[in-house]
Amino acid sequence: MTDFTMEKGADGVAVITWDVKGKSMNVMSMEAWPLLDSLIDEALADDSVKGIVITSGKDSFAGGMDLNVIAKMKESAGDDPARGLFEGIMNAHGILRKLERAGMDPKTNKGGKPVAAALPGTALGIGLEIPLACHRIFAADNPKAKIGLPEIMVGIFPGMGGTTRLVRKMGAMAASPLLLEGKLNDPKKAKAAGVIDEVVEDPLAAAKDWVLSAKDADILKPWDAKGYKMPGGAPYHPAGFMTFVGASAMVNGKTKGVYPAAKALLSAVYEGALVPFDTALKIEARWFTNVLMNPSSGAMIRSLFINKEALEKGANRPDVPDQRVRKVGVLGAGMMGAGIALVSAQAGIEVVLIDQKQEAADRGKAHAADYAAKGVARKKITQDKADEMVARITATTDYAALADADLIVEAVFEDPKIKAEVTKAVDAVTNADCIFATNTSTLPITELAKASKNPEQFIGIHFFSPVEKMMLVEIIRGKETGDRAVAKALDFVRQIRKTPIVVNDARFFYANRCIIPYINEGIRMVKEGVSPALIENAAKLVGMPLGPLQLVDETSIDLGAKIARATKAAMGDQYPDGEVDEVIFWMEGEGRLGRKAGKGFYDYDEKGKRTGLSSAVAAQYPQSEDQPDLIEVQHRLLFVQSLEAVRALEEGVLMDIREGDVGAILGWGFAPWSGGPLSWLDMIGAPYAAERCDQLTEAHGPRFACPEVLREMAAKNQSFYGRFGAEGAQAA
Repeated sequence: MTDFTMEKGADGVAVITWDVKGKSMNVMSMEAWPLLDSLIDEALADDSVKGIVITSGKDSFAGGMDLNVIAKMKESAGDDPARGLFEGIMNAHGILRKLERAGMDPKTNKGGKPVAAALPGTALGIGLEIPLACHRIFAADNPKAKIGLPEIMVGIFPGMGGTTRLVRKMGAMAASPLLLEGKLNDPKKAKAAGVIDEVVEDPLAAAKDWVLSAKDADILKPWDAKGYKMPGGAPYHPAGFMTFVGASAMVNGKTKGVYPAAKALLSAVYEGALVPFDTALKIEARWFTNVLMNPSSGAMIRSLFINKEALEKGANRPDVPDQRVRKVGVLGAGMMGAGIALVSAQAGIEVVLIDQKQEAADRGKAHAADYAAKGVARKKITQDKADEMVARITATTDYAALADADLIVEAVFEDPKIKAEVTKAVDAVTNADCIFATNTSTLPITELAKASKNPEQFIGIHFFSPVEKMMLVEIIRGKETGDRAVAKALDFVRQIRKTPIVVNDARFFYANRCIIPYINEGIRMVKEGVSPALIENAAKLVGMPLGPLQLVDETSIDLGAKIARATKAAMGDQYPDGEVDEVIFWMEGEGRLGRKAGKGFYDYDEKGKRTGLSSAVAAQYPQSEDQPDLIEVQHRLLFVQSLEAVRALEEGVLMDIREGDVGAILGWGFAPWSGGPLSWLDMIGAPYAAERCDQLTEAHGPRFACPEVLREMAAKNQSFYGRFGAEGAQAA
C-alpha cells in the first residue's frame, strides 16, 4: 500500500510525505493518486497553510510507477482500453497541474501557494515528474542518488507531464539525452543540466525556508507567463527547426524506425511545442496512450523490466539456504578470466586468479587495476575504493591458494582435455563443499563433469564477452548437477549484479544455439547471391544490433570454422550446415578471418575500422540479378532464431519462457523492441507463424520446419505467455 501523509507545521508549511510501507523505494500505485489529490486539495484550501513541501520518508524519493497502474487503467473502460488509459493519464495530469498552479488566479497568476520538492535521494520516472510540477526542486548532496526519466529504456516514454515540462524547462536539444537516451545524473550533474534547482545538505529544511520566502513571481512557471519562448527555439523558429530536424534524424538513425516509443516521444515534443501548455499535456497523453497500446511496449516492459527483475531476484532459484560467495577462485587469466576476476572483486568478493605463468596472472590482475584507474579518472570511484577493489585479487600460479574458496570459476581454453586436467587439480586442493563452475560456450557440461569427483557440485557458467559490459550470464545445469550448485551460481550472479538464466545441458546450450543459425542464415544468403548490403541492412532495420556478417567478423571466422568442424564431427550425417561451411572454409583459407585480420566479409583499415563490404567476397559469390524483398530476408533472419528458441523450450533445454526472452535480448541483442523471440511469435500470432514456417520450409529447407508445440498452439490460437504463463514454462 502506498502512503501519503500530511503534517501541517506551526510555521505554516504543510509537509506531504510519501512512504510506501513494505517497500525499499516508493512507487506510485493506482490507489495513491486520489490520496495525493485529496491532500493537495486540503492544503490549498487551508488558510493556515502558506506553502507545501513534498518529500519522502525513505532515503530515496521514488523509483517510478507501479506498472499495474497501466493494466488497471486499461481495465477501467471495459472494452475500450485506450479510452481507459487516456482518461487515467489525463486525470494524473489534472492532479499535477493543480499542484503546479497551486491555487493562483488564472487571470493575474497571483495568490498561489509555493510548492517545493525535497528529494533525499534517487528520483526516477514519476519520482521526477511530480517534482517537475513543483515550483522548486531541492535534492540532497548524495552522489549515489540517480535523477532522471529512464522510461525509454523499457519501451515507453515519460507520460505524466515529464516530457512536456522538461522540454519547456530546458529546450528540446538539452532535454534529448534525458528523454531519448534515459540518461541518469547524480544531483550535482542534474542541477548543472538544469533538471533540478538546488543541491543542499538538508533538502527538507531548505525547501521549507524557500516556501516561506517565495513570492508570486517565484512560483509562476515560465510556460504560464505571457511571452514565454521555448529555450533553443520552437519548431517554427530557425534554430528550433534545425533542432527538430536533427532530433528526427538522430532518432531514426539510432532506432531504424522499429522502436515506437522514441518516435512517439519526438512527435509529442514537436506537436506540443506548437500549442499552449495544457493542450501540449493532452497531446502527450494521446501519444503515451498510443505507445501503451502498441504490443511492442507491453513486450518490452514485460521482458526488460518485469521478467528481468524477477530473474535477478531468483525467480527460479532452488529452495536451499543462502549460498553467497565469500571467496572465488578464477582459473585462467586471459580476457575472460580477467573480466570475471574484475566483476567479482567489484562485488566485494575475495578473488584468487590463477594461471600457468605468474606473468599471465599478473596481467589479469592488471586488467582490474587499469579498469579501476579509468574509473578514478572519470570520478566514478575514489582512489581508496579502487585500491581496495584491486587488493581483493591475488594473482598466483599456486593451486593451494584455492583451499578455502567456496566457488571456482574455470575459464581456460575450450578444450575438454585441458578442462579435465584443471578440474582434477582443483579437486585435489579444495574442500568438500566447494562448487566448481566451468565457463564454456559450447562444450556439454555433463561430459565435462565426468572429470570431477563431485559431479553434483559441477555446473556450467557461460559469461559473455566482455564480462564487465555484458549483463547476461547463462547457467547450465548438467544431468547430475545438484540444487545447491544451481543456487550457488545464481547467488554469485546476483552478487556481481548481472542477470542469470538457467538452462539444461545440450550442445550450444541456449544462447549459442539461437545465434549460430542467425549467423549461418546470413552466410547462406551470401552463397545464394543475396546482396550482403541487403542482408546487413535488413537485420538492422528489424532491430538487430549487428548484421550476421558483421557479427561473424567480430567473433572471427576461424572460430566459426572450429565450431563447424566440431559440430560436424559430433552430428555426423545429421549435420545441416554444409553450404555454410563452403563459405567459411573458403574465407579461412584466404586468411579472411574477420576484424582481427583486417579482412572478412568487410574490409578494415589499419585501426580496425570497417571501410565497406568486401569486393573479394562479392567476386567469389556474385549477387543474383533477382533479389528477395526486404521482408523475406528479415523473416529468414528472425524465424531461424525464434524457432530454435521454441525447440529449446520443446526439448526442455529452456525451462522458462521468461529466460528465453530476457536471455535473447541481453545475450545477443535479439530485436529488443519485440520483447524477445517468444514474445515476437506471440506478437505475430501462432497461426500466422506456423503458416509462415511452412512457406519458408518449402522455399528454403527443413531448418524452418514448424515445431510441434507451435503447430499445436496455432490450431488452438494460443500464445506462449497465454499457454505457459508469466510464471514460467515447462516444455510438454
